[in-house]
Amino acid sequence: MDDLKPIDGAPDAALPLIDISMWRSKEPEVRRGIARQVDEACREIGFLVIKGHGVPAETIGRLERVARSFFSLPVEEKQAFSSQTPDVYRGYTRIDSAALARAFNDEKAVPDFRETFTAGPEAADKNDPYFFSEAGRDFFAANIWPDRIEGFRSAWEDYYGEMEKLAAELMCIFAVALGLEESFFADKIDRHISNMLASNYPRPTARSMANEVRAGAHTDYGSLTILHAEDKPGGLQVLGTDGAWKNVRIVPGAFVVNIGDLMARWTNDRWVSTIHRVVNPPADRVDGSDRLSIAFFHQPNYDAVVECLPSCRGVEGPSHEPVSSGEHLELKLRQIQAR
Repeated sequence: MDDLKPIDGAPDAALPLIDISMWRSKEPEVRRGIARQVDEACREIGFLVIKGHGVPAETIGRLERVARSFFSLPVEEKQAFSSQTPDVYRGYTRIDSAALARAFNDEKAVPDFRETFTAGPEAADKNDPYFFSEAGRDFFAANIWPDRIEGFRSAWEDYYGEMEKLAAELMCIFAVALGLEESFFADKIDRHISNMLASNYPRPTARSMANEVRAGAHTDYGSLTILHAEDKPGGLQVLGTDGAWKNVRIVPGAFVVNIGDLMARWTNDRWVSTIHRVVNPPADRVDGSDRLSIAFFHQPNYDAVVECLPSCRGVEGPSHEPVSSGEHLELKLRQIQAR
């Protein structure tokens, strides 16, 4: 990663703000207009900001409150809600447990200065072998719910449900933007393996400030990410096509959306899975810089094969070999583990 150029006082990224509320109007021309805006954003930078998403503010606020309550517990209490199985990404992970940049071929990357809590989908049918096969069981492992925070599970499940609906709607928009039938992705995400992760970035220490970033440079792995974050000093940056880092400003009431590696592969890199990171606050703004973010990482069914879409094949054909969603995710998750 030495060739990437961090810039002090980075400029703001020019991310489009797209109102998707009218997608539900069923008006064909309105829908095509929204799809065109999304296509343009995904071609140029792979990030956009959406409003009109329909997620209730009360649902967002409840999850923020229980997440803050959980992260305020002593470390030893939080660790009681950690996964005991390395390949099952559920529950609490302490600071310095992972290094996101290692999945981006930066073997020397230091661990990220954040703690997290993760939950994912659970088996919809306890008798369906799809959820309990060797290939699928880890993706549908039981979640770990803290019993010391009142309302934690219900707040989490309500927000997760809203993200499922919003991600499915965005995948419909993506399909139209790519010249496909609106329902193209439906059978590839109906048993998705999406994880939702709350990240707490504490007030930096002298050691963490020396490491320059709170979360290292990386791309996301799946189809798309939906991010809710606080507007605090030290936040999300994206790498521009000019090689300069640019700040992502938080728009109140809106979500930041970016595409991941699988969507880039589906589109033959017509759409960009952009490198991004979370930076430390300036040295004179450390006080009050603790930051909470909630990211929904939408991931297609574990057996969904991701290969170049017909509308994106181009003259030279596919740039990537086909890969299953589950195989790709497992590889990336193994790479980021701190060693």
